[in-house]
Amino acid sequence: MALSLPTRVNWSPIQRYLELLQILVERNLKGRYRGSFLGVYWSLLNPLIMTGIYAAIFGAAFASFYGSALNYVLAAFTGLLVINFFSASTSQALSSVVASGGLMNKIKLPISVFPLSMIVANVFQFVVGPLPLLAIVTIYKSWESGWWFVNAISLFFPLLALSLVCTGVGFFVSALYVFFRDLPYFYELVTFMLWIGSPIFYPSEIVPEQVRRFLVINPLLPIIDSIRQISLSGDLPESGLIVHGLLNGLILLALGWLCFRSWQKNFMDLL
Repeated sequence: MALSLPTRVNWSPIQRYLELLQILVERNLKGRYRGSFLGVYWSLLNPLIMTGIYAAIFGAAFASFYGSALNYVLAAFTGLLVINFFSASTSQALSSVVASGGLMNKIKLPISVFPLSMIVANVFQFVVGPLPLLAIVTIYKSWESGWWFVNAISLFFPLLALSLVCTGVGFFVSALYVFFRDLPYFYELVTFMLWIGSPIFYPSEIVPEQVRRFLVINPLLPIIDSIRQISLSGDLPESGLIVHGLLNGLILLALGWLCFRSWQKNFMDLL
């Protein structure tokens, strides 16, 4: 007996989810930058200013580890892009479910769309703001080696890994916040520890060996190293760093989604 495939697939639930996601992302961006002169470009200006501060304070001490003062500036800039994206997107996702409790009590909506919309809004902000400058730096540093096109395209993979990590963490903390309302204060400490534990303004070579072995649990570390290797070295991308970052992202996404799905049946009783 031959199998007959349906001539039409009902995509309406997916379409409704994507439409709702688009509405929430637009609302988030418009509300965040209402009345702002620079708008989404604050996501570029902030790390540029912080990079200048780091270069002025630590540049003379650490430039030799990177070969030149310019390389130190670029390394600090790429590290700040990663940690700023992680901190902003996950912190906004953390409160997204609780902040939308009133709306969900009136209208039946897919709860997962709220933390996801925060991550997507920050992805859009990154693509419009810092990414073009990061691509220009990558092309400039890779031009002589001839790998500029490959490296520019390869930036997609560590940035995908970063988005997966943030989405997984965003699902987890947004679900946990429903039950544990002191979480934002604790999460500030977590993001600070990740910031200190990531080689942003200092080279990883100065970290004592006893401490360095604990830094491998930092999911942002292979992402930062991968972006720096692709954008600053001029060589072909190292597949090991890319795979490491993507595996971390997939694992955290799976864990965050499983926690969110298993806990969400109790959300409405607490919102």
